[in-house]
Amino acid sequence: MISQNNIISSILKVPLRKGRRFVAIVGPPASGKSTLAKELQRQIPGSCVVPMDGFHLSNEELKVMGLSDRKGSPETFDVEGLEVVLSKILSGGNVMFPTFDRSIDSVIPNGGMVNSEDHTILVEGNYLILNKVPWNRLSAYWDFSIMLKIPFEILEKRLMERWIANGFDANQAALKAKNNDLPNAMVIENNSIKADYCL
Repeated sequence: MISQNNIISSILKVPLRKGRRFVAIVGPPASGKSTLAKELQRQIPGSCVVPMDGFHLSNEELKVMGLSDRKGSPETFDVEGLEVVLSKILSGGNVMFPTFDRSIDSVIPNGGMVNSEDHTILVEGNYLILNKVPWNRLSAYWDFSIMLKIPFEILEKRLMERWIANGFDANQAALKAKNNDLPNAMVIENNSIKADYCL
């Protein structure tokens, strides 16, 4: 559990822009981004979590692009769509955003909403501070960024457990982790700008 300590104090010290502040919560797959975001939301009144996973390209689009086996890599997200939603949130008011249901491996349009009174927007995802086009355009939104750093051996164990829990056998889980998730983790490790806070 996260206590009311440095990380929350650091977030709350960040000035609001147009009544809102954006916090990027970044890390490799299975590093604990969603868990951290939910805990911060619980402890920061007036906060809302916006998951990057809601901007996965559809399985049909990935099939046409030949990227089905790379789902979750940087090129398999709708970065422009995320930019549009972030811009709307910055403008104020109630803003709907898509979410992702891992159990059906599909995006849920308008699955979540930022309320007009929410001031701290916790955006969590792998590539939010990636220093590559088009992801680097998002840097204009972040008022504060948090990077989760997890040893690769722990990531691999967590990824195996995740895929097995989603119905894959041990061999399939190992292949998905080795061929996609861990390479994506290396992209994040080697190509992200320096975060304001590391955990």
